Amino acid sequence: MDKLQLVAQLVKQLEASARAALSARDAVAAEAQDGATPDEKREDARAAHQMQSFGRASQGRAQKALAEVDALARFKPGAIDGPIGLGAIVEIEDADSGEGRTFFLAPVGAGMTLTGPGGDGHLSVVTPVSPIGRAVLGKRTGEHVDVTVDGDVREWQITYVG
Repeated sequence: MDKLQLVAQLVKQLEASARAALSARDAVAAEAQDGATPDEKREDARAAHQMQSFGRASQGRAQKALAEVDALARFKPGAIDGPIGLGAIVEIEDADSGEGRTFFLAPVGAGMTLTGPGGDGHLSVVTPVSPIGRAVLGKRTGEHVDVTVDGDVREWQITYVG
């Protein structure tokens, strides 16, 4: 699987997230400036404060997404020949239910979903600071890890590392 293609997908998603956040920030700024008369703005100071807070939050989300894009510019995942590390594609299987999951261990982009080659399958993005990311780092195919999911401890077997 082409990991650089996965990184490119992740970059596109983060850039789209940044654009959406900046658009929301700009819409709030325009509404704050043009959407009400000065008297209406004074009467509803709470709404103005909320709009200002939303604008700052949107700006923060955009900055975070752009910083993550910058981090990915330096990220060049290669083949994993040994223990699981950053850039690994990992398949795990729940020991009890047999339910499987495939993820891409990346430095940023936690929770995003990527499409496999040719639209075949989906991979979740997991970072090393997530519970599953911490659990699998340094492990190998065949090993078992315990991960707490929604308050329940689940045992997963690592079935593939690429």
